[in-house]
Amino acid sequence: MIEGIHLHIDAEGVAVTAAAPLVAVSSALVGGGQAVVDAILNLHVPKGFQCADSTAVLADFARRRGLPPRYVGLLTAAATEKADVATAHHGALTALAIATVGLSNRITAGASPPAHVSAGTINTIVVVDGDAETTALVNAAMTVTEVKTLALIEAGVKGADGRFATGTSTDAVVVAVTGRGRRQRFGGPISDLGWVVGQAASAALRRGVARWLAEHPS
Repeated sequence: MIEGIHLHIDAEGVAVTAAAPLVAVSSALVGGGQAVVDAILNLHVPKGFQCADSTAVLADFARRRGLPPRYVGLLTAAATEKADVATAHHGALTALAIATVGLSNRITAGASPPAHVSAGTINTIVVVDGDAETTALVNAAMTVTEVKTLALIEAGVKGADGRFATGTSTDAVVVAVTGRGRRQRFGGPISDLGWVVGQAASAALRRGVARWLAEHPS
């Protein structure tokens, strides 16, 4: 694990809390974009959940758990108690990845038509013990997305139209750094930051995809 980072996983959600503020870049429903936060939350909701209620349900979860008020908040209909966790190390960098995987609404980016979104999704959180420029964090989030798509394709996951799936309709990603160490300028797949992020995310996502497929045989 990473010093100062605490992880709690159960059927209600995933909570990553930090002893010192994290700088995060994300596609989160609540707190998305670039933010300085003390926690990253991934809350379980029922299928068909109305995302308009996301702010309220996340605030209620944080309040009941005594969590910090500054957080990035995600939602998923996937089983959060089955979240997959992986770590990776590269030089002075350590990455912690937590993935919740649900593949009931898988799609192919650039090919699947617009449709009503569902909360059955792939959410990936990566916390890095290191520092990075904002552009590097954005690039690292792209790296996580590339890793996710490769994991799905190599597992043979396809959408309803028979095309290889690139994800689900509502996937979200968070990449955050502790701010310790040398500042990273790049987050692409073969940069130091991107490599350690990709390694951790790949391990967590591949396990999550394999587990979901085993539990839902076609």
